[in-house]
Amino acid sequence: MTTKKIPAYEQNYTTEEHKLAEHIIGLEKAALDKWFNGDISGYEQLWSKRSFTYFDAVVTERVDDHATIAKFLETIKGKLFADSYDFRSPRVQIGKDMAVLTFQVFAKTNLIDMEYNCIEVYQKEEDNEWRVIHSTWSFIRPMDKKFSEEKNIV
Repeated sequence: MTTKKIPAYEQNYTTEEHKLAEHIIGLEKAALDKWFNGDISGYEQLWSKRSFTYFDAVVTERVDDHATIAKFLETIKGKLFADSYDFRSPRVQIGKDMAVLTFQVFAKTNLIDMEYNCIEVYQKEEDNEWRVIHSTWSFIRPMDKKFSEEKNIV
């Protein structure tokens, strides 16, 4: 019988914190499952309409609201697909009504080979739902990427 080794940062988590970490990771994976099937609705619903900011590796300025990111999402709706993806090293750090999820995602999509470090800042909103109030997706080792080979997303 093998037992799952608990990472050092989780060893002091309460039962409730463990459940919350699993919930946050589940929310993210559900959005990614849709994302890689051309369905933007997972992130559109996960990202806070009340307070949202976003940094992406291919955007030079911060996106400051949900309406702006929703317009971007519409440009890739039904266009991005991957047979599978690898969700690596998720870690949830928990504060009062806030949580930070960091992870790496790897996928060979029809548009781009994705290798990202991701930061998702979650907040429990007034309706008691956890939503992302800030998202950052940055290339892993951008100096190793061959950007001329990427396909035009829009």
